[in-house]
Amino acid sequence: MATYIVGDLHGCYDELQILLEKVRFDFTQDQLYLTGDLIARGDKSLECLRFVKGLGNRAHTVLGNHDLHLLATAFGIKKAKPWDKVDAIFTAPDADELMDWLRHQPLFIHNAEQGFSLAHAGISPDWDIPTAVACAKEVEQVLQSPDYLDLLTQMYGSQPDLWSPQLQGIDRLRYIINVFTRMRFCYTDHRLDFECKLPLTQAPQELRPWFNLDNPIFNTENIIFGHWASLVDTPTPTNIYALDTGCAWGNRMTLLRWEDKQFFTQASLQAHK
Repeated sequence: MATYIVGDLHGCYDELQILLEKVRFDFTQDQLYLTGDLIARGDKSLECLRFVKGLGNRAHTVLGNHDLHLLATAFGIKKAKPWDKVDAIFTAPDADELMDWLRHQPLFIHNAEQGFSLAHAGISPDWDIPTAVACAKEVEQVLQSPDYLDLLTQMYGSQPDLWSPQLQGIDRLRYIINVFTRMRFCYTDHRLDFECKLPLTQAPQELRPWFNLDNPIFNTENIIFGHWASLVDTPTPTNIYALDTGCAWGNRMTLLRWEDKQFFTQASLQAHK
C-alpha cells in the first residue's frame, strides 16, 4: 500500500489519470490525498469531482477556495465566472449529490500515523496542530449543518486578518476559512495579506510566506499544501511541501509518494486559455 498526495487538480482530469497510471496506482490498496481546488480553470471539472468522489475511502481531499466558491455558486449566492469552466457541473444529473459530497469534505487533515498535515493554503502562524484541527472542525460543523447557506453567504471578505482566540461568530469562521483556503503572504506581525500573489523574489520586503514566520510547527511538522502556483520551482523548507505546480496554467501536475518522498510530474496537456 502506498500513499500519494497530488496538487490542485483545477479540472485537469487527464493529467491526473496519466500520473496515476505512471505510478501504477492500486485502487484496492493505495490512498490518494488531494490539496483541494478540484475544479475551475481546466476543462474537466465535472470529471474530477466524479472521480474523486467515486474513489470513496481511497481518496481524501481538503476544500480549497475554488471548491467553496463552487458551492456558493451552486446555491445561487454567487455567479459562475466563464473562465472557471464549471457550467457542466450545474447541469449534471448528479449535481446535487456532488455538491452535498463536496460540502462534507474537510478543511484540514492531520495524519498523525503517517506524520503529515494537509491544507489547501496553509496553517495560521498563530496555531499549533491541535488548534488547527479544532478550528477546521468548527467550520466543517457549520458547513455540514442546515446553516451552511448562511456561512457560504458571509464567508467572503478579508477581515479579520489577525487571529485571536476571542474571535467569535462569522468573524472567527471567516478567518479560519481564509487561512485554510486563501493565505499566501503574511506580515511579520502575523496579519494575513491577500493582495500579493507575486513570486517570493518580487514580493514587498514587509511580507513573508506564511511558512517562514516564527511558528515552531513550521520547523517541526510536515505540512503539505497547494493553492500557490507561483511557488513552482521555488525552494521551500524540507518539511514544507508545495504541490500546486500550475497544471491549469500550462505548467505541470505534481504527485508525491509519501513513503519515499518521490515526486512524479505530468506536463499540462494544454495551455491555460
